[in-house]
Amino acid sequence: MGTTHTARTKAAWPRLRVADWTDTRDTLHMWTQIVGKVRLAHAPLINHWWQVTLYVSPRGLTTSAIPHGTGAFDIEFDFLDHVLHLRTSDGGTRRIALESMPVTDFHARVLRALEELDVPTTIQGHPNEVEPAIPFAEDYRHHTYDPHAAQLFWRQLLQANRVLGHFRTEFAGKVSPVHFFWGAMDLACTRFSGRGAPRHPGGAPNCGDWVMVEGYSRELSSCGFWPGGGEEGAFYAYAYPEPEGFAESPVVPAEAFYSAQNGQFLLPYEAVRTADDPDRTLTRFLHSTYAAAADRAGWDRASLEVDPERWNPVH
Repeated sequence: MGTTHTARTKAAWPRLRVADWTDTRDTLHMWTQIVGKVRLAHAPLINHWWQVTLYVSPRGLTTSAIPHGTGAFDIEFDFLDHVLHLRTSDGGTRRIALESMPVTDFHARVLRALEELDVPTTIQGHPNEVEPAIPFAEDYRHHTYDPHAAQLFWRQLLQANRVLGHFRTEFAGKVSPVHFFWGAMDLACTRFSGRGAPRHPGGAPNCGDWVMVEGYSRELSSCGFWPGGGEEGAFYAYAYPEPEGFAESPVVPAEAFYSAQNGQFLLPYEAVRTADDPDRTLTRFLHSTYAAAADRAGWDRASLEVDPERWNPVH
């Protein structure tokens, strides 16, 4: 049974070369920024901008419920039927086909659909954390949507979300959800020591420094996945502030390395996908990079960590 389970798990990790879907990736990045900014426009601030993120769903990426008046609405990218769903708690629905179209058209259709659902919305008119930041209403450059590639990316996210979710259960301290930040187009999970951090200097392209100040206001160890940094994307792990000796810390597996350019450890997605046990390979990377951050910075690990199976004997 164990061998069968491992084989089934390994088969669930799809192959998707970044070079094969760059145009779709960049278009989808802009589309997720538009939808994310809708959530930003309506949701109340939660520490570190957690209220703006998207979440992996059984069909794609979703905003989850966004408050509006005395009700709520949500927006979901459905990468199985290739539709953007907009739904309100009073029963209203709109659908936008996910197909090749310029960002300017997607932007206009989303805002028009929200108007029709009585959820009028004004968002910042340009993307963040990218260069150049072409205004959405003027962006004809990004217009490609390959449905097969988009679905494969979501399936990458499904696997990453699952393993990161298990990793998250082992921490009793403050820890973020596993969520998708549309600024950098990455899936992330962040643990916090409980201590403050020095003011972040900012510097992200087309993004106010105050955004990073809020995001990095507490000492943290973060990990995640994004469609860059490797032939098929990469898993990453970093610490803020980065403790002395972190970059030289021994981490596993052997394919993991510290990127001075990115200021973080990277593990190519393909090293996980092709491993005999992808789940275990990624989990070892998450554990070893977290330990490097926590031990080097002197976190109180005894009080911050917990056994996720502590109640299993009761069941």
